[in-house]
Amino acid sequence: MSALESLPWWAAIVTAFLLVLGGLITVLGTLGLARLQSFYQRIHGPAITITLGAGCILLASMLYFTVTQARLVIHELLISVFVLMTAPVVAMLIMRAGVYRDMRASRDEHDGDDVNSP
Repeated sequence: MSALESLPWWAAIVTAFLLVLGGLITVLGTLGLARLQSFYQRIHGPAITITLGAGCILLASMLYFTVTQARLVIHELLISVFVLMTAPVVAMLIMRAGVYRDMRASRDEHDGDDVNSP
């Protein structure tokens, strides 16, 4: 008997729902990355969907392996903690780098105007 045959119907439905939801959330973040115009708008899509999409997929994995192995599987909790801790910090650092880049570009632009003025 394979693991799929021993999976109860209720666990299969919840696992499938979480996987589809996680996939849809990730696709929405990808579309936001592709469709939004500015750097600051684009950074929000992936930052939010990485956390939410990955969370749904990790919950589905926890449920599937807990039910099929008849024991509590919590390895995914460790992965979730690392994703929840690193994704917002990385997004914030990338946004901060963008702000510094824009500030430097505007400062260089203003310095260049002073040199060319009579």
